[in-house]
Amino acid sequence: MYKPGDVILTYVQFADSFEIKKRPAVVLFSEADNFIVAGITSNKLRTGIPVTIKEGAIKDSVIRIDYIYTVSQKIIDKKLFTLTKEKKELLFKELNNKISELLSC
Repeated sequence: MYKPGDVILTYVQFADSFEIKKRPAVVLFSEADNFIVAGITSNKLRTGIPVTIKEGAIKDSVIRIDYIYTVSQKIIDKKLFTLTKEKKELLFKELNNKISELLSC
């Protein structure tokens, strides 16, 4: 089973098309056989938390805390690597900040 901080490769259908591609994402939490994930992009112009090749990424990338979605375990291809404790702490701190912003509106 996948745990928070695991970076997985999963199938994603993009909202603006019928195209489905394999994309990396980081597991935030799970419920039954579903996982809430944050998407990862190699587009370094996006804001988020950087993840480097040295940390296990295929290429230098960014965890997008503004791109969160649910995937079924059935469409997950495999686990790629696990974020370090420090990176997980940073990720969840940034998510908490984002949620706090929403609550203050």
